[in-house]
Amino acid sequence: MDIGLPDVSGIEATKNVKRVRSQTAVVALTIHEDEEYFFKMLDAGASGYVPKRAAPEELLTAIRTAARGEVYLYPTMAKLLVKDYLGQQVESTNEDPLNGLTPREAEVLALLAEGMTNAEIGEELCISPKTVARHRENIMSKLNLHTRTELVKYAIRKGIIEP
Repeated sequence: MDIGLPDVSGIEATKNVKRVRSQTAVVALTIHEDEEYFFKMLDAGASGYVPKRAAPEELLTAIRTAARGEVYLYPTMAKLLVKDYLGQQVESTNEDPLNGLTPREAEVLALLAEGMTNAEIGEELCISPKTVARHRENIMSKLNLHTRTELVKYAIRKGIIEP
């Protein structure tokens, strides 16, 4: 579905298609790569969004993905979605984003989320790897997290690191 159709916008056409046959997957193929059109197409029910500058294989992947009932977003568009989501997360909470972590624990969390080892963090912060491990335990306990992956997801959600 192109957004710029001659008689009706692709956004309206997508809404109409989804209203008549909700199970129909719609993939936007458009020159528009800005937030306004992107979010309007998603709101209209599009299952994919691909800019016209994308390689033909990207469009095929998007169509196949949408046909399976999944969502396909071109990487630059997915980045807009993540940015918007993270912005909403920050706006929707007035609580301390670090949930009571000490400044040192916040530093350790950021470095852990960036993928550094205990030894690398220790060297960076001039503390022993055992102290880093202790900070990590405290962080995980305070945040009720159990794996490094959960730490990374938390850091992304709270805007401590970029995805």
